[in-house]
Amino acid sequence: MKSVIICDMEGLITNLNDGAVKMFGYPSKELVGIKRVSIFSPGEIVLQNVLGWLRDANETGEHITKTNFIRKDGSKFAAKIKITPNFADGKDNPQTGYCGITEVIEEEVNIKINWVTKIIKGVAITRVGFASASLFPVFSVGCYYAGIGDSLFSPISLTLTTFGILFFHLFSNLYNDYFDVTHGTDEANTEYFNAGMDSTILQGAQLSGGSRAVELGLISLKGTKSLANIMFILGLATAAGILYMSFLNTGSTNNAYYSAIIALVGVFVGYFYTAKPIRLSSRYGLGELSIFLSFGPLLTLGTGFAIANETIQLYSNEFYNLLLLGIPIGLLTTNILFINQYPDYASDKKVGKNHLVVLLGKKASRWIYVLNLILALGSLYFIAENILIGTKQMLFIYILIPITMFYSYFLISGLFKYYNSRKLIKYNIHTIYFHMLFSFIYMIILANFQ
Repeated sequence: MKSVIICDMEGLITNLNDGAVKMFGYPSKELVGIKRVSIFSPGEIVLQNVLGWLRDANETGEHITKTNFIRKDGSKFAAKIKITPNFADGKDNPQTGYCGITEVIEEEVNIKINWVTKIIKGVAITRVGFASASLFPVFSVGCYYAGIGDSLFSPISLTLTTFGILFFHLFSNLYNDYFDVTHGTDEANTEYFNAGMDSTILQGAQLSGGSRAVELGLISLKGTKSLANIMFILGLATAAGILYMSFLNTGSTNNAYYSAIIALVGVFVGYFYTAKPIRLSSRYGLGELSIFLSFGPLLTLGTGFAIANETIQLYSNEFYNLLLLGIPIGLLTTNILFINQYPDYASDKKVGKNHLVVLLGKKASRWIYVLNLILALGSLYFIAENILIGTKQMLFIYILIPITMFYSYFLISGLFKYYNSRKLIKYNIHTIYFHMLFSFIYMIILANFQ
């Protein structure tokens, strides 16, 4: 008996024979157009081997290997698989996907999982790579203080704040995954984007639709919740250290008090972004607004309160400067979330996850993405004119702002053309790249001494 399964470039099953139905135990109606081929393999093998197998098949015309697979009932079996690339009516036309021909074998197959894969597994479960959205604003405030004077912030406090924000971000990621699975959001989503081989930096990363870690068997649902609670406890412990250091640095509870309030707001948003009964992600724009505030002005303001060596008074110039510094980064982070809602549109609408793309529709929602970029540009001009002087101001005007304009045009052109196509994935990836590039340049300019 041979199993024959055909999938598209992203692994979505498009056809299979009766042998596949018998071998894996799934009726075809549960697979075709719904599940990815990764469902048949242990998660660690998917992370470590599958992209390499596909790359070899592309380069040589086929890849043959022995591996382990998983049936619907959870039982494992050894098999030999032959993977070949598929093309639209001949190799001179674009590749459409892959064909996998599988035979059960009566031998033990042991695929050694290396330590790098175990690290990648942790990254996949926690989506720690996306914690840069939280850490860049923190580092930007450190760069801002370093660039305007000496001994304005505590390096120890900055270190503690970095870890505290990281722990709370992972807590949020894990609970978002937990609630998306329990609410059926992930199960309903068959159109999510995976970077696959389209990105060197983000290779294999889940861009939308959650981590899929539970689906891949990398961690259980109970384990996801337990790990989230561990991150929360670590975050609380680190927060206690931040507040104590703030008191030692300033001789006052003022900064500690306000940084604690902002941290509580961040934790609230992180948990109730997907948790019922509030579920901010389904509240007609409240999810997008909360992401902007939490990953933008509130985060930079909270960081300023946490790491400053001097007391920051409410509504002082420093207070407003810290708020302003977070606006462009917050808007670009919101656009990452926003463009990732496009592939999730159908499933989110089905389960009542009423974010702006569901509310306005894909076509009209493009203008929200454009508006965020326009506001980011406007905030850069405002920062340059009202906060920066000398070389920093010139670097903003002649380097950062032009780069932002050109990259924004590229992103907007792609979104307007491919908003209803799988080709949009290129611009989802570049929205992340732009956020990274912008943040690095932003921090370098702010740290420039003058």
